[in-house]
Amino acid sequence: MKELEDSLRYLSSDRALASVDADVYWPKWDSPWWHLSLLYELGEIKRAPAPVIHEMVRALAASPTKIFPIHPHEGPAGPHTHCHCALGNMYQVLSAWGVPVDEELPWIRPWFLRYQMADGGLNCDEGAYLVADECPSSMVGTIAPFEAVLLYTPRPYTPEELAFLEKGARFLQQRRLSQGSATRYNAAEQQSAAAWQKLCFPRFYLYDVLRGLHALLRWREKTGGQVDESVVEPVYSELQRRFPDGQIRLERRAYEGIGTRMRTPSGEWVRQQAALSPLLTAVSEVGAVSPQLSRQWAAVRALYR
Repeated sequence: MKELEDSLRYLSSDRALASVDADVYWPKWDSPWWHLSLLYELGEIKRAPAPVIHEMVRALAASPTKIFPIHPHEGPAGPHTHCHCALGNMYQVLSAWGVPVDEELPWIRPWFLRYQMADGGLNCDEGAYLVADECPSSMVGTIAPFEAVLLYTPRPYTPEELAFLEKGARFLQQRRLSQGSATRYNAAEQQSAAAWQKLCFPRFYLYDVLRGLHALLRWREKTGGQVDESVVEPVYSELQRRFPDGQIRLERRAYEGIGTRMRTPSGEWVRQQAALSPLLTAVSEVGAVSPQLSRQWAAVRALYR
C-alpha cells in the first residue's frame, strides 16, 4: 500500500525525529505520534523504524512533568502536559513494538492507577478531579489506560492492577458500554455518546462500542471476572444485526472536527485545523470494510461464546 510505505519513509526521516524532539504529541494527526499509533492499529507497528521509536522513548523519558497537574501547586496544565488517554495509547504502541515500557518509562503505569476515579473511570480534564459532589469520569479518558494495563502486562497482575482493572470493568458496565456521563460537569459526554454506536477506524484514543465490548470481554478472559449479560448482550446483538456477514463497514471518522495545537515560527502554540496524513485518509473511508475492525469483531464473537 503506497500510503503505508510513505508513512514508513516519513518515520525514517530526520523531519520525523525533529518533530518528536519539538513535541512528542502535537500536532495532530500527521506527526510521528499519530503515524506510529496508526501503524499499531493497522497491525504494522513492528515495521516502525527503530530510531523514531527510540526518540519517542527518549523524549517521553525527558518530559519535565510526569504527573497530571490537578492542584495549583502542581503546576499549570499546558500544551506539553501528558494526559491519560494519550499515555494509554502510546503505552500500547511502544509495548507492541517491543519496548519494555515499565523499565524505560517506569512512571507511566503508576500514572494510570493513581488517577483512576472513584467509579473506575479517568478524565483528561484536570478540573474533573476537583468536583466534590459527583464523579465526572470520561469514557475516552478511561479506555486506553484500561487496555494498556489489561493487554500489556507480561506477568501476573499485581493486586493493585487487578483492582484497577476490576474497577475499570465495572465502570464500562455501569455505562452499559454506550452511555455518556450523567454528571453536570461532564454533561457534554452525553452528546459524544450518541456517536459511539457508529464504528470507526482508527480510534487512537477515541471510543466506540466495539472497542469497549472487546476490552470488557478480554478482561473476563484474562482475569476470570464476571460480566453482566444485560450489558453485553444488547450491544453484541445490535452489532450482529448490523454486520451479519462479519465484515465491519466504517460508519464515521471519529477524528473529524478535532483541532490541533501547532507551533508558529515564533515558538507560540496556537489552535488550528488538524492536517490528515494520506494513510489516515486511506484507511478511514466511511462505508469501506475495515479488516482491522472485522478481525476485532471476530475476536469478540469468539470471546462471547
